Amino acid sequence: MVITESCALSNKEAVVPFKVPSHIAFIMDGNRRWAKNHHLGYEAGYWKGIETVNEVIRLCKNYGVQTVTLFSFSTENWNRLDEEVELLMNLFSYYLDTKTEELREKDIQVLSIGELSKLPEKLKQSIANAKERTKHCESLKLVLALNYGSRDEITRAVKGIVNDIDKGVISKQDLTEKLISSYLDTSGLKDPDLLIRTSGESRLSNFLLWQLCYTEVYITQTAWPDFNEQELLKAIKTYQKRDRRFGK
Repeated sequence: MVITESCALSNKEAVVPFKVPSHIAFIMDGNRRWAKNHHLGYEAGYWKGIETVNEVIRLCKNYGVQTVTLFSFSTENWNRLDEEVELLMNLFSYYLDTKTEELREKDIQVLSIGELSKLPEKLKQSIANAKERTKHCESLKLVLALNYGSRDEITRAVKGIVNDIDKGVISKQDLTEKLISSYLDTSGLKDPDLLIRTSGESRLSNFLLWQLCYTEVYITQTAWPDFNEQELLKAIKTYQKRDRRFGK
């Protein structure tokens, strides 16, 4: 069910604590458009977007969200200009290098999904350090989707399953949805309850195609750099009005 911001409730209505989505996934769209609209280079949009990431993580933790997944860099994003890709790789490293200790102090665990082997060595080291430093944190899981594409994830999962069948680790008769899920990058994580996409686009963009099968989708016209507490509350309150029947 796609929910647009026109359905959103008044901010005067209180968030119901026990109905806060456990897992929120974000497609953080609109950084470049935000910069263009402000007559700035695209670099400014990404830097402003990082500030939004910090605020959204803080807000989600305060509202009791247990997992936040951020679609940070897709398998298709490699097609962007080399200088833009380089900027993003450096920006991801900078964020992890400067924020890991703060995340650890706030009891936030850093995880990742995606094919990390293709990332620059510096970024891979930053990711590994952040994961190691925060591995015992429990208040919130921060999942960074880096070089992530759902079709790539599913393809890698199928290869893993076929390989284990050939090795005799599992048999064809063992195949179930649960088993397939265990081969995905998100193994061990709860599927998202709510997907929020900013900047008005109405597509999934190869993001968590398996995991989003019963996820509520909320689309806002607000660009990611302008996404704030008011926008998050609109999404959560609208989610709380949904009757999630899971096909029943």
